[in-house]
Order: sequence, then structure tokens, then C-alpha cells
Amino acid sequence: MTDHIPSLAVVIPCYNEEEMLPKTLATMLTLREQMIARGKISPDSKIYLVDDGSKDKTWDILSDAANSNTAIVGVKLSRNKGHQNALYAGLCVTTEDITVSIDADLQDDPQNIEAMVDEYLKGHDVVYGVRSARDTDTFFKRFTAEGYYHLMKKMGVDLVFNHADFRLMSRRALEALKEYGESNLFLRGVVREVGFPSSVVEYERQAREAGESKYPLKKMLSFAWKGITAFSTAPLRMITLLGLLSGFASFTLIAWVLVIRFFTDNATPGWASVLLPLLFIGSVQLLCLGIIGEYLSKIYEEVKRRPKFHISDIARKDN
Repeated sequence: MTDHIPSLAVVIPCYNEEEMLPKTLATMLTLREQMIARGKISPDSKIYLVDDGSKDKTWDILSDAANSNTAIVGVKLSRNKGHQNALYAGLCVTTEDITVSIDADLQDDPQNIEAMVDEYLKGHDVVYGVRSARDTDTFFKRFTAEGYYHLMKKMGVDLVFNHADFRLMSRRALEALKEYGESNLFLRGVVREVGFPSSVVEYERQAREAGESKYPLKKMLSFAWKGITAFSTAPLRMITLLGLLSGFASFTLIAWVLVIRFFTDNATPGWASVLLPLLFIGSVQLLCLGIIGEYLSKIYEEVKRRPKFHISDIARKDN
């Protein structure tokens, strides 16, 4: 444990959060003052809010708050780049000793940030916020989310179960994260690759107080697929297995046709014995090509080396 009081940066990606932002700002500012008063963080600690190309008044609220309070920094992206890129942009802007990322909906209880800082002071560079209970989620969301973590584990992806993007990172862990230049960001997996001593803080997920979820089923499925293809080669190995199974099935069918043809008098000309193998093999080939195509698309995006984000404006009040 160190005697140095660390400066804290809290990074909050925002997309169309005008309804929730007043509550978020008030909660985070109060928590910051409380932690400063208890000597957990230094007065230099700041709150970074990243506007991910919102279509409502999110940026107006953020810029007004940043221009009236030195503890708030507003970051505006030039266009919508998605949650992961917005979060990464905020992380890259920070200069503080430790950084905590949290969503604007506050379903990940910010009161646990102090416990995360305590874990950092004990020598942990990464502290994962883990949901011990998801009673506020619907049965479908809870079932699919937990099923996804189990699936990723089966595929050999190293993830912290029931951890999203509520985490603390030390400065050296964050600098190591910046060395990963991939375009298809899946921070839950990349942070695990960084390593360094880590620990867990458990909490109960809260209900959203205002606004609506920015992760409908379509986006959840897309995000899940991105994580699988970014960190697991299991789908590629499945191609080999499918090829072996289809080859075995085809060989069995050929043997059956030959037996009927040469050892019985029941052979009748027909389209089934020709069409069925063609359809079966064709379907397997198409599936394999689809999976290979998904990985090729990832390679295509990576080799372009496009920037993950562009910042069009930063709002802050000078001391």
C-alpha cells in the first residue's frame, strides 16, 4: 500500500442520455467530494463524459456542466462510433493515476468505486466490477447474458464472469492497453490480455432510473459475435469438425448406394440419391464459407488501420 493519494478519472460514455445525465452528474460529483473528504482520492480527480455522437441534447448538457465545473471534462466525438470506441476515447484522454469506467445509466452502482480504489491501494492494477445479482434484468436478458459468458468460456475466451465495462485500471495498465492496436475493440477481453495483478469487487445491478437501454437484442447479438470472433478460433475448428462429419455421412451414403446397386435388385433411378448429398455438402460448404468470411472481414478491417475515433470538441473549465 502507498501513502500517495491517487488522482482518479471516471470515464462515462454517453449516447442520447439527456434524461439520465442530471442524475448521473449529481451522483458522480457527490461521490467525488465524499472520496476526497475521506482522503481516498486527490482533489485533482476528474469526471470525463464522452458524447458518442448523440442526437439529443446530451452534448449541450455536458458542455454546460464542463464549463461551470473544473471537475468535469466533456469529450465530443465527431460521429457515433459505438460504446467501446467511445469508452476507449475517454480512457485515452485521461492523465490521472487511476481510471474507472462506468456506464451513464448507473445500473453499475458507483458507490462501489471507493471499494475499487481500496483494492488498487492494496496493489491491484485492475479491479473488475462483477455483478453478484441481476434481479433488475428481465429473465430473457439474464439468461442470455449468463449463457453468453458460459459459451465464451467453452470457446476458450478468458473473461471475468458477469463483468461488463465497470472496472478500475492503474496508469501502467492503461498505458499497456493502448499498445493493443486492433480496430475491433472488445475491451472485456483485451483488458484480460493486459494482465497485471487484479481483483474483483461484487455488487448488485441496479434498475435504470431514466431513459432507455442502448443495447437492444440486435446490438447484444452483434456485440456477442464480435467478442467470439475477436478472441476465439473455435468457429474455425468447428469447420474441420463439420468437414469430418459431412465426409463420414457422405461416405456412409455412398456405401449404402453401392450396396443397393451391386447386391440387390431394388435400385431404382431417382433424384433423391443425387440431390440429397449435393444439398447436404452444399449447405456445409456455405456455412464454412460464412465463418471464414467473418474472419476475413476482421482481417480487412484490421489492415486498414483506421483511427478508432476523432474528437471534435473538448469542454472544460480551467482552474
